Amino acid sequence: MTTVLLAGAGAVGARTARQLIETPGLDRLLVSARAIEQARDLAAALGARATPMSLDGDFPDAVDAIAIAVPGRAAARLAGQALAAGVPVAATTDDEEGLAGLLALDERARTRGLLVAAGCGMVPGLSDVLARHAADALDEADEVHVARVGAAGPECVAAVRKARRDRAREWHDGAWHTPRRLGPQLVWFPDPIGARECEAVAPGVELLRDALPEVHHASVRFGEPPVRSAARALVTHRPLDDGWGGARIEVWGWKGRERTSIVYGVIERPAVAAGTVLAVTAARLAGLLPQVTLRAEQGGVRALGALVDPPAFLAELARRGVKAAAFEGVSMGA
Repeated sequence: MTTVLLAGAGAVGARTARQLIETPGLDRLLVSARAIEQARDLAAALGARATPMSLDGDFPDAVDAIAIAVPGRAAARLAGQALAAGVPVAATTDDEEGLAGLLALDERARTRGLLVAAGCGMVPGLSDVLARHAADALDEADEVHVARVGAAGPECVAAVRKARRDRAREWHDGAWHTPRRLGPQLVWFPDPIGARECEAVAPGVELLRDALPEVHHASVRFGEPPVRSAARALVTHRPLDDGWGGARIEVWGWKGRERTSIVYGVIERPAVAAGTVLAVTAARLAGLLPQVTLRAEQGGVRALGALVDPPAFLAELARRGVKAAAFEGVSMGA
């Protein structure tokens, strides 16, 4: 009997739940949320195989994997509880505090021989898998740049804004650097998003380097989240939120004697993309979806791009409606 525990019933959690309940082989989905009423409502909408529960007490027995769709310290706390119970973890956290808390669990996860997939969203997450896929298509990859626009909910919007205000972080020539703020960079995304101004940030860069340890330069940029009010959009001269988000992944390197780049683009509603990525990862860690092969079998905290085989993982996402495509646009690096 395969059981997955879902922590979080917000925008991403609700979509994760739907994807999990439709996964062949899943017998039971435990749903928890900050408010038990929210967990009950989501479980009722999913049917008899979903059960609401509170995580205020002991960690439940007979759980094969946990999918964490909450941010910050709560994500790291739940991951720690799961490791203590012998349960592998998939977490969609994309804020610096949550990611740092997850990465701090690496030694504990290695000791217990359990996998923790950190950053299972659009960026970080799907972006790391696409970066690894692009790097594998080159003879030698040495540079990777990722940019993202859009957010999956109010907490995600807050995390993006904080990341853009805080100090950025880049991996450059074997060391971590804090680049000087030179203002946003114009980044081109596939239509209908087009060009957006994106700031260098810290969240996700460490995971990107874990996915592509061979590169000499790695960076992540976030665009300012769009606003929801038409009047405020007019005043602030920022785009109105149309629900769409996007990611652009650019990997530079060598193919034979030619220096070239591979660029992938993703256009999707951020909560849909993150929920699907989180669900597929958690299901695989629970022993389902054997067609999604793993590159890493030993325990530890890993980026998604270092954990899964990109073609198989991307094929499963495409089957569920989340697709990426090669993109021709203006370069971000090199």
